[in-house]
Amino acid sequence: MSIIRDVRAQLRRRLLISYRVDPVVAATMLPDGFRPQIIRGTALAGVCVLGLESIRPSGVDRRWGLRSENAAHRIAVEWDGPEGVEQGVFIFERHSSAWHPVLFGGRMFPGVHRKARFRIRESGDRYVLTMQAGAHSLDADVEVGGEWTSGVFGSVDEASDFYRAGRIGWSLGHDGRTVEPVALSTGEWKIEGAQLHRLRSSFFDALPAGSAVFDSVVVMRDLPLVLTDARRLADAQRLSPAGT
Repeated sequence: MSIIRDVRAQLRRRLLISYRVDPVVAATMLPDGFRPQIIRGTALAGVCVLGLESIRPSGVDRRWGLRSENAAHRIAVEWDGPEGVEQGVFIFERHSSAWHPVLFGGRMFPGVHRKARFRIRESGDRYVLTMQAGAHSLDADVEVGGEWTSGVFGSVDEASDFYRAGRIGWSLGHDGRTVEPVALSTGEWKIEGAQLHRLRSSFFDALPAGSAVFDSVVVMRDLPLVLTDARRLADAQRLSPAGT
């Protein structure tokens, strides 16, 4: 069990970049107990890029909070809980610009992180970013507004409902075998449609040719967030995948 129960932060910006992924390929990427959610015949995976500030444990004044840039490569999943099928996301890897999630993630609070170098240029509604962590890299150019399209969702509101439902994020612990859940919540959920001008992800580019295709991107801005060790929630037993 982790030491810290909740982490609070102010979300400056969250980019949710999604790919349609071949369901057969997606299934091979997951540990036992999880399977890809299939939406209109495809699995849905992607990259979540978060700019956070005022990061601190609950009860600590926000002026003592820290700041970081973070990226998580993830996929929408489902699993069999004691009361039926549950839904959320499985996170393959997390990277951060700061040392505190690298040192404490998976130890004092769920979520193993790797150190990475981020370069982000923000200009009004446009976000140009790169991330580099050894052989892992991400290069994206996103602009809020314009005509929004998706091969999975019929509207931004439909996408918003889907992402909000996936509040539980699972990932492997430091031992590479056990899984740890984190719940993300906010009282001010708001999503905006965006356009993609450029995208390169070493993670998704390494998948078999044609198995991962860009679908859509949405953005969240200026919201308070709470990250909770989901093993401490009242419904933790219900959330646990069978056999884990």
